[in-house]
Amino acid sequence: MKESKGLILAINPGSTSTKIAVFNKAKDLFLKNIKHKAEDISRFKKITDQYEFRKTTILNELEGAGIILNDIRIIVGRGGLVKPIKSGIYEVNEALERDLKIGILGEHASNLGGLIAKELADTIGNARAFIADPVVVDELEPIARISGHPEFERISIFHALNQKAIARQNAKSVSQIYEALNLIIAHLGGGISVGAHRQGRVIDVNQALDGEGPFSPERSGTLPSGALAKLCFSGKFTHDEVKKMITGKGGFVAYLGTNDAYEVEKLAESGDEKAKLIQEAMAYQVAKEIGAMATVLKGKVDAILLTGGIAYGKPFIESVSDRIRYIAPIYVYPGEDEMRALAMNGNMVLNDEAEILVYE
Repeated sequence: MKESKGLILAINPGSTSTKIAVFNKAKDLFLKNIKHKAEDISRFKKITDQYEFRKTTILNELEGAGIILNDIRIIVGRGGLVKPIKSGIYEVNEALERDLKIGILGEHASNLGGLIAKELADTIGNARAFIADPVVVDELEPIARISGHPEFERISIFHALNQKAIARQNAKSVSQIYEALNLIIAHLGGGISVGAHRQGRVIDVNQALDGEGPFSPERSGTLPSGALAKLCFSGKFTHDEVKKMITGKGGFVAYLGTNDAYEVEKLAESGDEKAKLIQEAMAYQVAKEIGAMATVLKGKVDAILLTGGIAYGKPFIESVSDRIRYIAPIYVYPGEDEMRALAMNGNMVLNDEAEILVYE
């Protein structure tokens, strides 16, 4: 591979994969979605225990692709579950490293993004490590934080990076700026988040990691609270088992034994009535959440954007669209643009076009 100076490396760890990409300015030189075997991941008790395994895997892939580490100047990792922060780009400092390691708001594979970025930057010596628009971006209005009981405050954990990137992409396509639009964006993946974007700020969004909104391929979403409390004190399940029911073994996994939305789609098309019902139920819940966010924006919605891996599924998208098309125009952006979004943030740093925020 031809050598190129000033490269940007993007790192996006997911629950069962690690996506990496190398960019020269806006041009991608190398893209790789590293799939991890279930047995490789399951041998680690905690997500932070996967650190060396994932870092070594990344280094091997870069070496195999002929990427010279010393050519990399900016490394941008997917932001993890740190303290709630405003949208933007943060250089990985000691405080950010600490909170990523301890999982101050919980464990998630994305916590590894900033940690690996920092380690690689230190190894290279003349590279810098950042995170951008982590999942804990918090722009909620005060009224959106009220849950119904003071012991339970609603918090903001969602697919901020992809939602923000898709919002800007859509705004550009209609010759507008993101900060001038009211949008509802549904990220449809292993987790599902639906955000109300009012003129550049996500003023309300379901907590997509472990508690609210539509169920997803592997998360249970909002559950009946009375039944959940009863189950927790039944003595039949440990705390860890209940957590797994909520995140990891909920949704499609609980009902159908798979987290593969495409597999469920094919089962439904083949006449499997249970698969058809569960797929339709997830679409129903997504549409309900979008409808709720329309009320947050008082009906003033410029567009509804559907994105994420599940957006490739035409029957699912049609089922959602049938229920919401009266609200606003619908735009579908299948997949996720997170790698390019990470790289574009890195490019802004490289070109001194972005304010670097300090995590405290």
